[in-house]
Amino acid sequence: MPLSSVPAAILAHMMAIENVPPPPLRSLPSLKMSRHIDYGQLNALCQTRGLQYNQSYCSILSSHNFFIKQYPKIFPQQKIRLPKLFKQEVNRKPTEGTEESQAQQPAEDSHNVAVYIKKARGGHTLYGPKKSEENFVEFLAILKKLPVHRTPSEHNTVWRTLRTIPNLTSQLSDEHLKILSKNIISETWVKGSTVIANDGFYIILKGLARPQTRVYKSLVEENESKASFIAQNYHSFVFDEDFKNSLLAGLRIPSCDSMLGQWSTFGTLEVIAQTESIAKYAVVMEEDCEILRIPAKDCTKLKLEEKKLENKQKVKLIRQCPYYEEWPTLSIYELVGLIKWKKFPPGHVIVESGSIISFVAYINSGYCNVYRSIVGLVKLQSKRAKKVRKLVYMGQLKEEESFGEISVLLQLPFTCTIVTGKEVEMAIIEDKDIFVA
Repeated sequence: MPLSSVPAAILAHMMAIENVPPPPLRSLPSLKMSRHIDYGQLNALCQTRGLQYNQSYCSILSSHNFFIKQYPKIFPQQKIRLPKLFKQEVNRKPTEGTEESQAQQPAEDSHNVAVYIKKARGGHTLYGPKKSEENFVEFLAILKKLPVHRTPSEHNTVWRTLRTIPNLTSQLSDEHLKILSKNIISETWVKGSTVIANDGFYIILKGLARPQTRVYKSLVEENESKASFIAQNYHSFVFDEDFKNSLLAGLRIPSCDSMLGQWSTFGTLEVIAQTESIAKYAVVMEEDCEILRIPAKDCTKLKLEEKKLENKQKVKLIRQCPYYEEWPTLSIYELVGLIKWKKFPPGHVIVESGSIISFVAYINSGYCNVYRSIVGLVKLQSKRAKKVRKLVYMGQLKEEESFGEISVLLQLPFTCTIVTGKEVEMAIIEDKDIFVA
């Protein structure tokens, strides 16, 4: 069979060149057995009878099921080895006299129910070192320093400790308490001295005292006719009607039932008029006591300053609204006394179309969307039209804008629906306050 032209030319060229050495021999790469395959199981599986085409259908089906069932066995599974656990052979024995040995010894009052009640309410644990005692000693040492000599960390320690006193946190906000904690110091009162608590709120840090009366004035209960109990050491007290009447009558209480201990409070955060009886807030020291005093004047001054700043913010907000730019200052201050702050969540309907709003609003932050309710025609498949009421977006009410004046004063319904776009803070004046004023 004759060769084609291209192979014949290549062969002639190779025969003409005699000095060209033959190509080197190359060995085939050796095949490595995979560690993840059991070749013995694979060979036995391939020799399974019944897999040939000349067998019957039932034998092939059974052989196929057997093959699928045995197929995973050709992949050996690695055994999982868990790390060894080392046993502690040497156990340290606590020496006598250490804190650990003392902590393991039960106290004499281990069967006292009051101890476990105190533990459940956050008091000291029955066994173990009482770390809170060390913190209390540190707290007393900080209060002995003048406020100007305390570090920021020490100021923070005083503030965190005062936050744990319920009778104090119920009357002061966290921000006010933090400011007042930077200017207070502890006072030492000797046994037998009398504290007239008309000028502040007192906290007993160390020692015992006996009140001459058990009532004090609370900022939280300004509108209540009855006075509250003075000595509340993180507990609530229940008395019968005869005992309450004796309190209101100003009778003296036996010292065994009215002793004020650590963290007890008495006094007031209000400035008391000079005409009130000073005996109402008198407490006699039964021991040398360390007492922390929060002046009522400082608290009142702080609240007045906050009120002034809030009024300035209200005046600025009203003045920046377009319709109030030329209002006299005196008239704006009359509105400031009626304003209340209120927040609305996103998507809240402030007023619907056709309704009379119950307040005048001044937007301090956020925005509101304004929609107009209209009736439109919608085409149906049967070449008919249907009337549908829809809300059409008209615009926005942004910061430093107001609404509701005409609706409240003239008792006219709104022609639009106002919905908050995001969280909105408003200064509002209710309609009942406007009509009374």
